[in-house]
Amino acid sequence: MIAVDTNVLLRYLLRDDEVQAEKARHIFERGERVLITDVVLAETMWTLVGRRYRAVKADLVAVVDNLLQDPKVCFEDDDVVWKALQAYRKTDADFADALIVHKALKTVAINDELDTVYTFDNAALQLPNTAEP
Repeated sequence: MIAVDTNVLLRYLLRDDEVQAEKARHIFERGERVLITDVVLAETMWTLVGRRYRAVKADLVAVVDNLLQDPKVCFEDDDVVWKALQAYRKTDADFADALIVHKALKTVAINDELDTVYTFDNAALQLPNTAEP
């Protein structure tokens, strides 16, 4: 298994730099499983919605959906990413907030029960187990 950073994933998805995009494509197509960490996924989503690319929610949903369906791609926890994607689709919260909440729910479920994820983000407050401090 190999892992990629945000820049490699962005070049693979966007193909906005011909030389780097070709190198990124080669990494994803050479047969090894490719790990996309939570940090890389969150940074990718933030970059895509930023001033340069201005991706909309439907674009981000499609990106994550396609990555989840790619048998060569794996995440730190595919189930957490899938649950975060479902929450993101249904709320105004951004994807990173949904990922934070669902990662916390999964992590705590191993040893304990999560009571609350505190946030000042009004959109994130639509997610389960969130509250304003």
